[in-house]
Amino acid sequence: MVRLSGEMDLSRVDEVRAVLLEAVTRWDGPADIVVDLSALTFCDSAGLNLLLRARLQALEGGRTLRLAAPNAQMLRLLDITGSLPLFPIDTVPPGFGDP
Repeated sequence: MVRLSGEMDLSRVDEVRAVLLEAVTRWDGPADIVVDLSALTFCDSAGLNLLLRARLQALEGGRTLRLAAPNAQMLRLLDITGSLPLFPIDTVPPGFGDP
């Protein structure tokens, strides 16, 4: 799981890229890579582009990139760009409600 917080924009893309790419390319990683967006406050086109690239890398490795608990701004960005159907969306953060 990758947990993002704050803003994911052009100024943070390089930092987030390293974390996401490590998660999707780990040889011993899970089949589903969950990106917890519950603490993400903003995402621009640079952040969306990064998620789309990470999704492709995950697919190349036979994995799925899931987005968990995206806020309304993120859902709108995914919707208006036509990217929403590309990602499985979990409406709650990972572990929410687990015993």
